[in-house]
Amino acid sequence: MNIGITCYPVAGGSGIVATELGQQLATRGHQVHFISYALPFRLDRFQQNLYFHGVETTAYPLFKHPPYTLSLAAKMAEVVCQYNLEILHVHYAVPHATSAFLAKQLITCKIPKIITTLHGTDITLVGADPSYYDITRFSINASDGITAVSAYLAEETKREFKINKEIAVIPNFFDNSRFNPDAQSCKRRSFAEDREPIIAHISNFRPVKRITDVIDIFDRINREMPAKLLLIGEGPDAILARRQANKRNLNDRIVFLGNQDRVEAILPVADLFLLPSEEESFGLAALEALACGVPVIGTLGNGMVEVIEDGINGFLLPVGDTVAMARAGIDLLKDETRLGQFKQKARELAYARFDSARIVAQYENYYTKILNG
Repeated sequence: MNIGITCYPVAGGSGIVATELGQQLATRGHQVHFISYALPFRLDRFQQNLYFHGVETTAYPLFKHPPYTLSLAAKMAEVVCQYNLEILHVHYAVPHATSAFLAKQLITCKIPKIITTLHGTDITLVGADPSYYDITRFSINASDGITAVSAYLAEETKREFKINKEIAVIPNFFDNSRFNPDAQSCKRRSFAEDREPIIAHISNFRPVKRITDVIDIFDRINREMPAKLLLIGEGPDAILARRQANKRNLNDRIVFLGNQDRVEAILPVADLFLLPSEEESFGLAALEALACGVPVIGTLGNGMVEVIEDGINGFLLPVGDTVAMARAGIDLLKDETRLGQFKQKARELAYARFDSARIVAQYENYYTKILNG
């Protein structure tokens, strides 16, 4: 198949999943064309059957902001006709599904099918904003196919936007050749002393990730057993995390690693992963940690319930209950036998349900279904 993929190119779950999907599809022989304003995050090497088309915006005095949605639509139409694309697979409803709809109005060649994958904040934050609600609903309904990364998100979308069309649930996935307990190139001693547990967190450091909860949980664990915290990522609350670390005298206990292209080289050295988010449609960072054999502490009432099995490969606790999260972490870290069991189950369950071969095949089947009407 000839497939166009559009995503946000920055570090974040939707862009990572879109990039990994494109790479896997190209490996399977499909021709994949990324269409975005920058080279997607993790798309850092040449690969056969993989192409990138940059979207240029025009700075015009009358425009307060460059009209990216229009520029993207024009580029989509151009690439569709030049390369005979059969599918435009867009990740995030607004503005990507909107641009795809506009592109269809411009196309004079064979019109492709539009498939929109919903990732979470496009529904729970952006789409829920009254000023974007109608255009989000329209763009979803204008798609030929709709997928969501979790059953939780599919139900939220139907409820919030009164969507009657079928939403196929195709979960996020990980590359088994990259994310596994033996993949690390880092050494534990680079971060911690012998027998000091290492705790990790990865996010875009937005308020929904509750970075102050991460610091609080770690602080409580560290008081009872000296540990190290690895913070991976950048975002608006990164400065808040640094202030909290300084305020609690944890500067020598916390390592700020910023954005990392190869988190699979770091995750396997961790003993525990924290993701106490207010909202997670799935929790890709949690899945990648589990794939590396790292148990996860997450939150109830969101998509993480489809990834983490409470008491088996991690713990699910109420949002904001940092005391219970810290207690669960301490009890697990102190029991080496139980910790080893959690680590083994983390890897086993991730591989059994979310391996790339299994999930990419679901996307291929869904593409065929939509192309066949």
